[in-house]
Amino acid sequence: MSSVDLKPSKLGTKEHWDHVYEEELANFEESGDEGEIWFGEESIEKMVDWVVEHIPPTQEPSILEVGSGNGTLIVSLVESGYNAAKISGIDYSPDAIKLSQAIASAKEMSAVSFHQCDFLSDSEVLPRPDGPDGQWDLLLDKGTFDAIALMENRPDGSVPRSEYPKRVAKLLKPGGHFLITCKLVLSVFSTSCNFTDDELKAEFLTPDTGLEYHSRIQHPTFSYGGKTGSVVSSIALRKPS
Repeated sequence: MSSVDLKPSKLGTKEHWDHVYEEELANFEESGDEGEIWFGEESIEKMVDWVVEHIPPTQEPSILEVGSGNGTLIVSLVESGYNAAKISGIDYSPDAIKLSQAIASAKEMSAVSFHQCDFLSDSEVLPRPDGPDGQWDLLLDKGTFDAIALMENRPDGSVPRSEYPKRVAKLLKPGGHFLITCKLVLSVFSTSCNFTDDELKAEFLTPDTGLEYHSRIQHPTFSYGGKTGSVVSSIALRKPS
């Protein structure tokens, strides 16, 4: 595991996200507003472009988004030609699921499946694609690992995010890919991502996961406090065949 030490935040609590999606669901039902595009439209476009380049729609991949929120990334994949019936999203907030289902239905994408479940919970059954192995061709994460990293430690002192990489590896097919995007945190004291590319590699490229580095997405850079960095960090990992 990397040496990244992040302080717990409300962004790491289920109560916060339940409140966010309760409001966004009410706004959608009242006005059709689909809610915030987490990390902005450009981050979604870049993730979709990566998927199209490396795992094109013609391959009919099975795709799972971990922490799918309002489903914006999944909608963009379907609009890019991916089979909606082979795409699922999970989120632990019930109103996030209701919102994403409503948005997908309004866009005639009801074949996409959304499930309420906690990715880190041993007691919950995660959705599985068709096939004997029950593993996915592609897992996506846009900001979920960020939020998990801001959770309080378990009562036994364990760090919740330490469980995440092994679950990713377990759910991927041999030859499958994991694409993750993390957000930059700015302060007057420092300028650093929750996880830079190298820190994400340290979290996920371990003997326990067996994952290997595949590629990265180049995001716009900026200067702040005499340093240069990207607004977000995105890397792709692969499970060896």
